[in-house]
Amino acid sequence: MTDIVTLTLNPALDLSTSVNRLIPGHKLRCEGLRRDPGGGGVNVARVINRLGGDVTAVFPAGGPSGAMLQQLLRHERVASHVILTRQDTRENVHVFEVETKQQYRFVLPGPPLSQSAWRRCRSAVVSGSRAAKYVVCSGSLPPGAPENVYARLARDAKRAGARFVVDSSGPALRAALDEGVYLAKPSLSELRHLTGRKLDTEASWIEACRQLVAADAACIIALTLGECGALLVTREATLRAEALPIDAATTIGAGDSFLAALIQSFTQALPMAEALRMAVAAGAGALLGSGTGLCVRKDVERLMLQVRIKER
Repeated sequence: MTDIVTLTLNPALDLSTSVNRLIPGHKLRCEGLRRDPGGGGVNVARVINRLGGDVTAVFPAGGPSGAMLQQLLRHERVASHVILTRQDTRENVHVFEVETKQQYRFVLPGPPLSQSAWRRCRSAVVSGSRAAKYVVCSGSLPPGAPENVYARLARDAKRAGARFVVDSSGPALRAALDEGVYLAKPSLSELRHLTGRKLDTEASWIEACRQLVAADAACIIALTLGECGALLVTREATLRAEALPIDAATTIGAGDSFLAALIQSFTQALPMAEALRMAVAAGAGALLGSGTGLCVRKDVERLMLQVRIKER
């Protein structure tokens, strides 16, 4: 029995390196290459596993890059249900420029997902939903995927008695919210796009989240605000956490780490304030490593002591 099932329809093998300076037209000598498993749900599963949770990651994979993705997850001892495909898993490239301390992220679209692969992914999630407490669908959709993919999975999860969590953007997020989910984790830019509003004050952030909850789009909205922290909004409470002062080595994976810690804390029946505290600590912890290293448990436990929660 698995507490949490994650689905990543557009996984990736993340390649990270650094260069002294990016110069157009020149041959650039990079430092050592780091490879990490990537894609929203894959990252969520990695962090839940590090925090001691019971999780299974469902994802399609193919080609040498897909084989490497599976190997890296086995090395991390992340339980996986892999849907084998004939197309190569995409690769993303992240380059850190040493002189400016700027990070450049080159994100590829990924291969289209065949109808057969989609049906097998859906079947794996539905099967897992019957025993799981939470189903987490996170990340971008592959080219050609229908916009209502997450909405259909939300319907499946509810029928199976699992709580559905979505972390996506654009039409896919909108369709899932129209269906109704347990939790949605938009960023501020995603919420602006969803609502068509500027949302340039804390009051406007809170109002937009409360409206989604009141409309039964989600029982919980977890709004990540980058350097401004995060909001957790339910019908009963609105909680605000300030960001921790972190000298960031990377910006990759903070949102995935935040979501993973939040869901893991829910499986432990922690109070909402403590769940938000753990999530913010995990998001901050992800900023400390290189590449798509994500957070580690010792950093989360240490940083939790610094997170301050206020009720709005």
